[in-house]
Amino acid sequence: MFPFRANRFHSPYLLLLGSVLAVFSGLTACNKNSGNTIVVGEFASLTGKEASFGISSHEGTLMAIEEINAAGGVLGKQLELKTEDNLSKPGESANIVNKLIARDKVVAILGEVASSRSLEAAPICQQSGIPMISPASTNPKVTETGDYIFRVCFIDPFQGTVMANFAEKTLKVSKVAIFTDVKSDYSKGLAKFFKESFSKNGQLTSELDYSGGDKDFKAQLTTIKNGNPEAVFVPGYYTDVALIRIQARQLGLDVPFFGGDGWEGADLLSIGKEAVEGDYFSTHYSPEAGSPKGKAFVEAYKKRFNGKVPDAMAALGYDSAMILADAIKSAGSTEGAKIKEALTKVKDYDAVTGKITINKERNADKSAVILQVKGGAFHYLETVGP
Repeated sequence: MFPFRANRFHSPYLLLLGSVLAVFSGLTACNKNSGNTIVVGEFASLTGKEASFGISSHEGTLMAIEEINAAGGVLGKQLELKTEDNLSKPGESANIVNKLIARDKVVAILGEVASSRSLEAAPICQQSGIPMISPASTNPKVTETGDYIFRVCFIDPFQGTVMANFAEKTLKVSKVAIFTDVKSDYSKGLAKFFKESFSKNGQLTSELDYSGGDKDFKAQLTTIKNGNPEAVFVPGYYTDVALIRIQARQLGLDVPFFGGDGWEGADLLSIGKEAVEGDYFSTHYSPEAGSPKGKAFVEAYKKRFNGKVPDAMAALGYDSAMILADAIKSAGSTEGAKIKEALTKVKDYDAVTGKITINKERNADKSAVILQVKGGAFHYLETVGP
């Protein structure tokens, strides 16, 4: 046989062959979810600098899928979870999601924790008509991408206001410095909303930047110290925050530090050790203050993962998978448009992280909790409602 050369042959036979292949491809796509399984995609940071987030959210997601399947699945079928690691690197999430949609024919996508990586994936899901549910991306731009993009967490305008009120009412400080990661959409967004709220009654002594992954923060911290703040707000991720806090202590900058849900990783404690002792952050959930359903989740998770206590990312991963399964069941279909419509109707869903209602912007209306680092662990301090 001789090879076809597209630039030389334009016969109707080739056009017919192309049509046949297209139809076959379409049938393959349909058949991918017409057997005994419904394929769901997940992308997460399973390795790299935010691996703690990705591993936790994946474990929660996996546990939910296992429970759903043990109870009979959805629409008489088992859920099949296809998980891919984005290595905590820019650009990887877009490649992964394209592959999950084109190759694996997933009916929906779960992920990611980091807002920057969710923002890579969201336009692809939107264009493909594939519903995407982020467990923990809090930047408002994520769901603004389009009507197929959802989340089961609160957003940064709420979280920023929560921490501004916390600084004023609980810490009782009126002068705060902000230290922001310029490479992170999450960090920049949370800093913006904190500033808008805190500036109404308080004073910002300085607003400085760092780049996520940096190792030396002493120049900026010296400037922050010279401004004499009563507290420092760092809306960053746990690895950077731990190093920042160590260097702040070395410089004698011993005022309280506080931040958002990006702090919640085991590495904050293992790297930061006594340097982060006494500091505070807002997050989505605490195993110390859960509902009966939340407490049952803690025990099941500990049993499933060798005594490991679930953090907020694990709980949100679990909730995202459970809400997706419930939406597929309510829709009675695996069609993207029907799943999307079912997700818009989620109201007062009894989730592990609390009651969840998906509002018209496809965000979750729900409470936040404040945790404090105490005795080398995260401890519940208070709950703040929406």
